[in-house]
Amino acid sequence: MHTFLLIAILLLGFIITFQIARATEFVSIIQGEERTRKQSNRINAFLLLLFLVVGLFGVYWAHHTLADKTLGLSGAASDHGIKVDRMLKYTLIATGIVFFITQILLFWYSFKYQEREDRKPYYFPHNNKLEMIWTVVPAIVLTVLISFGLVYWYQITGTAPENAATVEVTGSQFKWEFRYPGKDGVLGKKNYKYIDETQDNSLGLIWDDVATHDDIVSGGPLHLVVNKPVKLVIGAKDVIHSVGLPHFRLKMDAVPGTPTTLWFTPIKTTKEMIKETGREDFVFEIACDQMCGAGHTGMRGEIIVETQEEYDQWFYSQKAAYQTAVLDKQQETAAATAQAAAPASVADSATAAVADSTKEK
Repeated sequence: MHTFLLIAILLLGFIITFQIARATEFVSIIQGEERTRKQSNRINAFLLLLFLVVGLFGVYWAHHTLADKTLGLSGAASDHGIKVDRMLKYTLIATGIVFFITQILLFWYSFKYQEREDRKPYYFPHNNKLEMIWTVVPAIVLTVLISFGLVYWYQITGTAPENAATVEVTGSQFKWEFRYPGKDGVLGKKNYKYIDETQDNSLGLIWDDVATHDDIVSGGPLHLVVNKPVKLVIGAKDVIHSVGLPHFRLKMDAVPGTPTTLWFTPIKTTKEMIKETGREDFVFEIACDQMCGAGHTGMRGEIIVETQEEYDQWFYSQKAAYQTAVLDKQQETAAATAQAAAPASVADSATAAVADSTKEK
């Protein structure tokens, strides 16, 4: 019923538009095409001026009411995010100036220089100086803006500081997994051939590598220390995903078989952001910014930024993946074997006791 009503409305709109066009054509025939054209020009010139006023007000209203949700220039929670916001601000200023100048001139000229009988049009086919200005000036401005972007990009993808923590982020349909190095500060080796969910080895860690024995694997949330650089080693297990960190103004693709990296420094804790935003339910989000399947929109992770003391308390409460996947299972197997052997031992003891009593008789 809803589809039928929508089709009926569209059809009615087409019929009305068609009839208005035909009526306009009949009026032009009656009044004369020349007179009708000049009248249409005056009406269109006035409507263009009206559109300029209404459009500029719309731009102001949208910015005034939606800036915090769309173009807000505050709230970056990383050192790199501050630079990105600054670059965005400069870009908006440069493009905004050009936008207002060109649009105001465009619509004002359309109104002011509309066709009139006392005005003769002047054809302006070519001007080297003007073309040089509108080619060179935008080229210089864009070069400066792009240079800022390249510098910032090479900073986050370059060598991380020596004191940076390392966390591996792995995406798969439709979840994020995180691996932290243990006390040795080194992530152990892994291979996709060793991935086995049934054996608690979802990342394919190679247990023969001693460096994997103290690695901690977690399904989230991701824990980071405020004011401490962190290097993310990013990958994927199935299709291409993308680690989107909107509050930190960062993004990096997660590609199967091709690790990517970026580093940044969180400058605000989760508790500080809760106070700043006034939202008790605030969390730093990890969004998948690459369409990866039917559950793409639900592929969401969380980040907790905390003090070093809070991080240490959480970290030392975690169990290493090797402990869970290997040692605990070995202990369970040994206990089960011992339990199974216990009844046989008791029976052997009873048999020996009977034999001894028989000899005595």
